[in-house]
Amino acid sequence: MRTYYQPEIFNNVLDGIDRKRNIIATYYLKDRKEGVEFMDHMSLLQSLALESSTGTWEKVSEDTEEVRETLSCRLVGYYQIPNEDPYVAEAVIQYAMNIDAWVENVPMMLLSIAGNAFAYSQFLRLLDVFIPDDLLAKFKGPKFGIHGLRELIGVKERRPLSLHIIKPKMGMTPKQVGEQCYQTAIGGVDMMKDDEMTSDVYNSKFTDRVKYVMEALEKAKEKTGKKPIYLCSITDESYKVHDKARKLVEIGGNGILITYSQGLSSFKEITEDPAINVPVMMHGSHMIAGMHHISWPVFGKLSRLCGADLMLTPTIYSSIPMVSHEEGLRTAQVKLAPWGHIKPTAPMPCAGVYPGTAPILVGEYGPDIVIPAGGGMLGHPDGYTAGALSWQQAIRGAMDTETDAEFVEFAKRPENKELKRALEKWGMPKRPSSHWLRASEALRPRPMKLD
Repeated sequence: MRTYYQPEIFNNVLDGIDRKRNIIATYYLKDRKEGVEFMDHMSLLQSLALESSTGTWEKVSEDTEEVRETLSCRLVGYYQIPNEDPYVAEAVIQYAMNIDAWVENVPMMLLSIAGNAFAYSQFLRLLDVFIPDDLLAKFKGPKFGIHGLRELIGVKERRPLSLHIIKPKMGMTPKQVGEQCYQTAIGGVDMMKDDEMTSDVYNSKFTDRVKYVMEALEKAKEKTGKKPIYLCSITDESYKVHDKARKLVEIGGNGILITYSQGLSSFKEITEDPAINVPVMMHGSHMIAGMHHISWPVFGKLSRLCGADLMLTPTIYSSIPMVSHEEGLRTAQVKLAPWGHIKPTAPMPCAGVYPGTAPILVGEYGPDIVIPAGGGMLGHPDGYTAGALSWQQAIRGAMDTETDAEFVEFAKRPENKELKRALEKWGMPKRPSSHWLRASEALRPRPMKLD
């Protein structure tokens, strides 16, 4: 009997899948074949499923029904998107992938959900990944998360944390780094980090940066009573980075920065080491290369799973807006959402933000965030310390006011002169208003003056 569609792949529904033993991967795909009205999308999806698990383009004798029943990727959801082009097939699809294929193995998991599948469709994007209970139990997630970060710094109130991005990206000596950090530390900054491009080069070794910065932070603590967290960049070859992380802790460092280019498995190895009991930040710049095929919420979820205490988050208020407004928000939301025993990862709406953006960022992302600023802190007209102060004031103002006008009045208070100066230089953006819920502009509510 000729069989076009393998039942072990197609005769499945989400309701009937063992949710404890299967990853559920959700994709969007769109294919166009000019002049071809019968595209047989299901055949494409069958090839994609087999390529992501057991099969190849030509079936071999060892590829038995038992093998496919046990290990094949299975289609559990197909949601066709209607369109008026007869030559386009477009859908949201869901595949179930049994974790028995690789058990606890992050690189192999990525091959299943984000491997050769991308070669099978003109446009395929991984939208979400559901991690089953039996797999989730094998991950530890962040050691600290946003609440643990506050405790380490000594911030008692529930508010965003400010973070100084050390600039320029590279070229500074460790002593210069320490001096810059001292100036923002006495301005009350909560955290600081190397730029992701900072590495061990001829004039800067991570051990020296840790030495100078930690000395500077101890000195600043005598004035402020607070010791910020310094996230030192140690991204390196996999056989070196774990030793660097342990060395950092031994010499007194209190935070680590690693980029996504390091690899999730290498990152997880460090975050799960009990000897490395300091926060670890995931920097996602390398994710930009994959953003057309993998959504940022997926990146956020996987990084949280592998132990990121904080992680950059794209936002449309950034100097490099990369994703839609909704995708940026959803990225932050999946980092904070309840997820079994996995602690939240602190979102970091980032890139080109300045004190005037604080009300929007707090309003959209909530108080459980870290707000990083480089030029938007160091470029303050009155210097680095004033820049750090302006951010502390901006965060306090964002938490205590309801409108832009109230925030401006807050900045005019004598005790908030640094924020006032920041607003005079950079201003504050106006959040666009939404028209989704009104049929007509004329029907939108407007205030009235009745005096």
